[in-house]
Amino acid sequence: MRRVVAAPADPGLAELAPDQRLRRLELTVTRRLNGLLHGQYRGLLPGPGSEPAGSREYRPGEDEVRRMDWAVTARTAVPHVRQVDADRELTTWLLVDASASMEFGTAELDKRELAVAAVAAIGFLTAGVGNRLGAQVLRADGVRRFPARSGRTHLLGLLRALLAAPRGTGSAEGPGPSVGVSVPVGPPELADGLDALHRVANRRGLVVVVSDFLDGLPDDPDEPPPWERTLRRLSVRHQVLGIEVTDPRELELPDVGLITLVDPETGRRREVCTSDRRLRERYAAAAAAQRDQVQQALRRSGATHLALRTDRDWSADIVRHVHAQRRLAAAPAGVVRGGVA
Repeated sequence: MRRVVAAPADPGLAELAPDQRLRRLELTVTRRLNGLLHGQYRGLLPGPGSEPAGSREYRPGEDEVRRMDWAVTARTAVPHVRQVDADRELTTWLLVDASASMEFGTAELDKRELAVAAVAAIGFLTAGVGNRLGAQVLRADGVRRFPARSGRTHLLGLLRALLAAPRGTGSAEGPGPSVGVSVPVGPPELADGLDALHRVANRRGLVVVVSDFLDGLPDDPDEPPPWERTLRRLSVRHQVLGIEVTDPRELELPDVGLITLVDPETGRRREVCTSDRRLRERYAAAAAAQRDQVQQALRRSGATHLALRTDRDWSADIVRHVHAQRRLAAAPAGVVRGGVA
């Protein structure tokens, strides 16, 4: 009798070494998503450029007189011309939530690794000649800032930093400051990260916020969350995409008896008996209302909403989202575009 030896299972993304994970993410993006966002730079017109980028001295025979910067010329008594950035180049700014609440996960990926996958997709899709990518990462020990730069090396460095971000519950007393990191008292909030992003994203482009958007979410559904106002200000100048990361256990509880729930932000514990059907129903209803609250806040802010779950194929969800946005962009003006987040 012949023995059938089962082939070893392909390791999941979470089981791979960091460099192997990055390679797997890059292959997934380039094979399944590459080319979907090309040509979708809304409001960035081709041409020599119109975004101010400073001034430099006038070069006779090379510069046009109509580009003279007369204000700087008058101050310095030396002829200067205005410099502009080419509108066809895209600058993408990322705000990535790597706080304690993003460490939860009951599927192949936890929420933080799903956030890394989303960042990889955005980074590889928007990569191109002259395109730049900058990021601010909200970590338990403060805000890690990455200036806007171009190139694959810069993107891979950002992804490695996200995978290596320290894990652990935030405390009321922040650690001492370190070089290149601004550390507030306690873990940084999403609203603070958006305010900082608004100050540095001075050139119109694409702004992507990757979070579970639970930070500061009020109990009253009619009250706006603290991050909505700044997100609305960003939407005035930029194309804003809000990527909401969730886990199935945040939406419903299984019937597994007595369990202990831990708040990842504060460390508080509570025992819950999941055998109670009415408790599970109340939990699911409250979770659905919370997700609807986030969706409405993103919509009021003028941001596009993309929901990713740790138990689903994130690349397929991104493909569906991009195709839906393409249909919206191709729809005639004046047509009612409802039903698409």
